[in-house]
Amino acid sequence: MGKELLEDMEEFEEDTQKDKYLTFKVDEESYGIGIGIVTEIIGIQPITQVPELPEYIRGIINLRGKIIPVMDVRMRFKRPIREYSDRTCVIVIEVRDMSVGLIVDSVSDVLNIPEEEVVPPPEIQRNSNKYVNAIGKVGKSIVLLLDCNRLLKDEDYLMMKELENKEE
Repeated sequence: MGKELLEDMEEFEEDTQKDKYLTFKVDEESYGIGIGIVTEIIGIQPITQVPELPEYIRGIINLRGKIIPVMDVRMRFKRPIREYSDRTCVIVIEVRDMSVGLIVDSVSDVLNIPEEEVVPPPEIQRNSNKYVNAIGKVGKSIVLLLDCNRLLKDEDYLMMKELENKEE
C-alpha cells in the first residue's frame, strides 16, 4: 500500500508541474523553462571567478555550503553585457545531474502553457538557435521555451561538474 501511495504522489507531482514554466526576461524577450528542473530562485550573489572558463560561465557561488557554477544567460545568448541590478536573479536548476545557476535580468512568473499552445520553433530558428526548444503562445505574446540541456556544451558540463565536485 505504501509503495502505491508513493507512486500516486509522484504521478500527481508530475501532473501538477506539467505545462508549467518559470518565465524570465533577458533584454525584452521572455523565456521559459520547465518548472520541474527549477530548485530555487535567489538574488544575485558574490561570484568567485575561476580562470580559463568560457566568458558566459561567470564562476561559482557558495549556496548554503554547496558550490554552484553560474552561467550568465545574457552572455550565453551573445547579448550586450549589462550591469547587474536589484532585479537580476539566479535561477538554480538541476540539469544533467548537476545544480547550475542561470543569471537572468529578471524573473517574471510561473505560467501554465497548455500543450496545445506550444509549437515547434520555425525551421530557420531551429538551425540557428539550438537553445530554443519550442514557442509558447500566451495570449498575444510568445515565450521562447528553452532546452536547458543545450545551454551547456559537453566541455562546459565537464568543467562545471569538476567545479561542483571540488566542494566534496
